[in-house]
Amino acid sequence: MMMTSDQKKKEELLNQIDQYGFAMDDILLYLDTHPDDRHAIEYFRCVQKAYKDAVNEYESMFGPLTYDQESEDVWNWISGPWPWEGEQSYVEI
Repeated sequence: MMMTSDQKKKEELLNQIDQYGFAMDDILLYLDTHPDDRHAIEYFRCVQKAYKDAVNEYESMFGPLTYDQESEDVWNWISGPWPWEGEQSYVEI
């Protein structure tokens, strides 16, 4: 079964979010021992912006990834489809 363009976009954004999150964790570990490295700080800020942009794009298209305590509609996340309700992820080989 082929993936729809929405499924492909969703998977692509989730992969980007994972990659940017990993890069942020990795550079933060480095910055723990090298807090004055300006290039590393600049890189962290660049990756952090890319992470936030990817999360914002994902959430605008597919709904929230995490619970937002500041949101007025805290139960909004429940109105989307659950993973087991017909949405499947397929890997193309």
